Amino acid sequence: MNSKRPVNLDLSTIQFPLPALTSIAHRITGVILFIGLIFAFWALDTSLSSPAGFAAVSDALAHNFLAKLIAWGLLSALAFHFAAGIKHLLMDMDIGVTLEGGVKKAQITVVVSAVLIILAGVWVW
Repeated sequence: MNSKRPVNLDLSTIQFPLPALTSIAHRITGVILFIGLIFAFWALDTSLSSPAGFAAVSDALAHNFLAKLIAWGLLSALAFHFAAGIKHLLMDMDIGVTLEGGVKKAQITVVVSAVLIILAGVWVW
């Protein structure tokens, strides 16, 4: 089929709307959480293995910058993924499926997740 429509293959020139960006970020945070479960399960296993293991994980989370950064990153991914998941559930219930509703829900998702990420940072650090 020979179409005369213009084809733009340069993805860097495309301006994605906010609902698309939040949807893409929702998928990315899902992958981050899936991979992050490796660290979370390791920390859980170590902390439950013995009192010394619990002390090691506790000490790492209290004094190790990298451990705090990983914990905050996982909590941040969880916060955004949770907020965007609620947005997707509302879409599944046909709430706010208009263009204006989608933009408004995406804005709310960004604001709610930003607040949750800041709260997680305060809690971790």
